[in-house]
Amino acid sequence: MKLAVSIGCPSGIGPEVSVVAAAKVSARVLLVGDAEVVLRAAKARGVRARIDVVDEPTFVRGAIAVWQPTETLAERDRVLGRPSRAGGAAQFAWIDAACDLVSSGRADALVTGPVSKDAIASSGAPGARQFLGHTEHLQRRLRSREVVMAFASESLVTALVSTHIPISAVPRAVTAQSVATATFWLADFLAKTKKRPRVAVAALNPHAGENGRIGRDETRIAAGIARAKKRVAGRAEIFGPVPAETAFRLASRGEWDGVVAMYHDQATIPMKLLGFGEAVNVTLGLPIVRTSVDHGTAYDRAARFDADPRGMLAAMKLAARLV
Repeated sequence: MKLAVSIGCPSGIGPEVSVVAAAKVSARVLLVGDAEVVLRAAKARGVRARIDVVDEPTFVRGAIAVWQPTETLAERDRVLGRPSRAGGAAQFAWIDAACDLVSSGRADALVTGPVSKDAIASSGAPGARQFLGHTEHLQRRLRSREVVMAFASESLVTALVSTHIPISAVPRAVTAQSVATATFWLADFLAKTKKRPRVAVAALNPHAGENGRIGRDETRIAAGIARAKKRVAGRAEIFGPVPAETAFRLASRGEWDGVVAMYHDQATIPMKLLGFGEAVNVTLGLPIVRTSVDHGTAYDRAARFDADPRGMLAAMKLAARLV
């Protein structure tokens, strides 16, 4: 199993958790990023695995390979806790380089470390200005028609109808088609490991709108559920719209196998309460397998070299399972 791992922002905890996790996973790992940044993190964390810096993207049996497709960053551009324009451009290039290894068949799956959306978007790199996150960028790069952001842990699995948009834009993004797409792909994902999984689709408004008294968005959600049921064709049971508080509470108790959320924080707040450090971000609908950690760059603690690598290790293990 060959995993191409973009290490994330060089000033954050991405390189650290990437190299620590790579030393613990059974798959062969190629870390894509600045070699000096990786070696600094490995030394600080006492990683004992052999690390080979390679000139070409090569997977080395029995070692962690590090491939640097960009120029070596200046010391000022890899200061921990202080992202830079050059670091933003570099982490953007590392995503694309790792993605291309997988899409070309030279690697089996893509695993991504945490990046700074702001550092990338303000870096001046070609195509970086519109960067909103890995999900949207990989959809464009791989020309995928349907892409859904999902999170998976032992205690909860959830997919998002809308992703990185302002909360004021969410109602417009919740359409029958977007609900149907997110619901179908979550059901499809769950059906790979469980027979006829049970999926709850969360409402947008409190109490599922109370029959239109506090919002009519649930009418569109219900239409999306109907479309998803036809597309799933009996491979999963789908319920909703369910008040969000109820959907996540019952899913955490095992009464549902997954929940479709309408917007980012509706999904990530319960996800991080129930499975922080273990949850994995999965992009559904891509022609490749892509997983990631569910946390950010943690600039405030990057220089401490005590970041928890469980999320990255879980992302690597899930990527291998999905392949």
